[in-house]
Amino acid sequence: MKIVSTIEDLRDQLRGQLRTAFVPTMGNLHEGHLSLMRLAARHGDPVVASIFVNRLQFGPNEDFDRYPRTFEADCEKLAREGVYVLFAPDEKELYPEPQEYRVNPPHHLGDILEGEFRPGFFVGVTTVVLKLFSCVQPRAAVFGKKDYQQLMIIRNMCRQFALPVEVVAAETVRATDGLALSSRNGYLTAAERIEAPALAATLQEVRAQMLAKPLEMARIEREACARLEARGWYPDYISVRRRADLQTPSMVDLAAATPLVVLSAARLGATRLIDNLEI
Repeated sequence: MKIVSTIEDLRDQLRGQLRTAFVPTMGNLHEGHLSLMRLAARHGDPVVASIFVNRLQFGPNEDFDRYPRTFEADCEKLAREGVYVLFAPDEKELYPEPQEYRVNPPHHLGDILEGEFRPGFFVGVTTVVLKLFSCVQPRAAVFGKKDYQQLMIIRNMCRQFALPVEVVAAETVRATDGLALSSRNGYLTAAERIEAPALAATLQEVRAQMLAKPLEMARIEREACARLEARGWYPDYISVRRRADLQTPSMVDLAAATPLVVLSAARLGATRLIDNLEI
């Protein structure tokens, strides 16, 4: 595996490659990330990964400084997966001057759910992804469904900017107890890790109830939050939305069995976990 840290070296390494598949990450890689690498290998060749902890998507009181950085272990994992190039720039390389030009997702998609509770998050995400796409110029890029809203925003960005990138969605990878794999799971204490699968279990309950009584959506959402709160969680949201655009389904949508997804974000101790489940 080639490890490059400058845009110039990256472009030199990829010159002439027409089928590059790309997986952007912030490092601290786990099995979920590695599954993205395997999916990328089925959609292009060579596979390029990036590791960059993007300051632009962290709020002033979020965990940028303590976000886990495990570069050597990450490199070993990527090499075993057959990744061709790892692009690992530092901040001065990717942002040599203040990043004043930024991508602003539309309000109706970027400022709901995660965007409501993490203002500016999706501006940071889309800006860095667009810049990484410019550096790598991939034919395909793989993103996980665990970040459901992010996946939709990036897919829409590529369509509206006519980027020649196929955005490939990867299914969420879970531990045997149902917890969605995430780098932030490492923040959980031993007791919190035992409790953490309750979030996924709650989404399963919401899904079952929505399939049985979809017109009672508001009650189902409200009671799901209450169940988590009773267990010591602090939910930001448990919300059923249309899969197509993440807007709140109307009664007509609910009656017509429009494809839905339930999305959630909740704090357990000091750790904020997100998850979702299609209905």
